[in-house]
Amino acid sequence: MTELTAAEAPAEKMRKPLAEFWRRFKKQKVALTALVFILALVLVAALAPVIAPYSPSEPDYNAVLQGPSAAHWAGTDAYGRDIFSRIIWGARISLAVGFLSVTLGALGGVALGIIAGYYGRWVDSVIMRLADLLLAFPGILLAIAVIAILGPGIVNVIYAVAIFSIPVFARLARGTTLQLKQTVYVDASRAIGVSHRTIMLRHIMPGTLPNVIVYFSMRIGTSILTAAALSFIGLGAQPPSPEWGAMLADGRTYMGVADHLTLFPGLAIFVTVLGFNLFGDGLRDALDPKLRNM
Repeated sequence: MTELTAAEAPAEKMRKPLAEFWRRFKKQKVALTALVFILALVLVAALAPVIAPYSPSEPDYNAVLQGPSAAHWAGTDAYGRDIFSRIIWGARISLAVGFLSVTLGALGGVALGIIAGYYGRWVDSVIMRLADLLLAFPGILLAIAVIAILGPGIVNVIYAVAIFSIPVFARLARGTTLQLKQTVYVDASRAIGVSHRTIMLRHIMPGTLPNVIVYFSMRIGTSILTAAALSFIGLGAQPPSPEWGAMLADGRTYMGVADHLTLFPGLAIFVTVLGFNLFGDGLRDALDPKLRNM
């Protein structure tokens, strides 16, 4: 019995924080609804070939600029393509850009932030001054500058959004690292000869995750919005890609004549960004250490 208890101890330690987090998070009804929406959106994007009633790129010149109807729930565009189908396929692009760009930015930013906070001195100064340099530019302008160098395209949009996400993640990780490196268990690890790399990976990095996860969830919405803005001005996804920002750009020519061309892609962007922001708010409240004793 004792051996079984000892074997189950690590799993029990893992279950308790997760159970406590879920207890707090499920009280956030708005955030819980946002999570359900996000999961549903991911499922819809994954099943786009099955769910979408029409091809996202095949034109139908017999159904040009039709309004919403039973046959075309969101109407059709100037080439007769079904708007609803294109929005479903566009969810794949927007979610991919959001997740991939923020993941790259988080990996780079957290690594740099931990290194800066742990080693301090000139290492901290160099990394943080570079971060300040990037933060001096508005995010969209920095992304446009990166796209101007790399060229237009959805892959380069991912790189651009990742680059301007790095400094914020670096600052979050650095702030937590400055606190954690002064703790007793880190001092004890140094005293017994544990390598700096192991200390950073095993003792410091896990402590940075709550803040990083919250910002990660919110940053996805910002990244989707930025990618849509870049596509809108012709620097992101190129026609005939069913990306939401590109669809807005195509539809602006017909505003006042066929408003559904901009209405539905705009709603898709709005609801998706709002969902990620509300989910991030719920994560922040659930993970905030100040609220754990409430």
